[in-house]
Amino acid sequence: MTLAPRNILISLAVLVTLSACNREREAEAPAPAAGAPAVVTPADAAAPMAYESKTPFAEVSLKLPVAIKTQPDLHARLYAAGVQDLRQFTEGAQADRTEAGGDQGMAPYAKSIDITPGAETGKLFSLMRTDYENTGGAHPNAAFAAILWDKALKREITAIDLFGRAGNLSPLDSALCAAINAEKKKRVPDAQTVTLTGGDWTCPRVATTPFVLAAGTQPGKAGGLVFLIGPYVVGPYAEGSYEVTVPQAVFRTLLAPAYADEFGGAPKPAPAPAP
Repeated sequence: MTLAPRNILISLAVLVTLSACNREREAEAPAPAAGAPAVVTPADAAAPMAYESKTPFAEVSLKLPVAIKTQPDLHARLYAAGVQDLRQFTEGAQADRTEAGGDQGMAPYAKSIDITPGAETGKLFSLMRTDYENTGGAHPNAAFAAILWDKALKREITAIDLFGRAGNLSPLDSALCAAINAEKKKRVPDAQTVTLTGGDWTCPRVATTPFVLAAGTQPGKAGGLVFLIGPYVVGPYAEGSYEVTVPQAVFRTLLAPAYADEFGGAPKPAPAPAP
């Protein structure tokens, strides 16, 4: 269809007006300053380093380590999951008060999530998560979790991935149990020995026990694994929690080929406790 001369003139006038408006907007937009910081992506904005909330029902907090900034995908994921857990805890605390018909003079519940770094290798990045909860019982409760992150694949891996799906972890189960008993004897010389087959207390299995990488004497390599064992798992609450290290030499032949080169040397000695 051919435009009439009048319509052509109107169309040209509209285009000229729009072009002028665009030039004005461009002139108004400030140019980025030299050396200005990089633009913050939505993922970065959604993953601060800490979270805190206080209500009459619960006081909760989350802390993340600076080291996690090198893994932005993991950072955003852990922050979102931690905040969700804390909000659910607060909702549960409020529900408890509602069910009881009031606060009955109870102090607010408390929960903190502290995420701290384990060792790191060329491929692997590890973190420990410790949850502390106080819901008005005889004492607060603690629970452990751990994250082992493949930096290249950008995904969490499990013991099955690290040791191979067809691997037999029985030798490592036995080594972990022996290390637990050795640590128990240091704390309580007459402590009851725990076994894999039961009794009052039972040694946990590697496949279901959280662990992080142990710093090693060989640069860039993990010297072993640190297994995280909460109260009540291998002894009474008074014994507390355990962080038990198993050297990589014990399980090196069990490692999946993709991760065998991430381990070497011996675990670095734990730092001496402060006086």
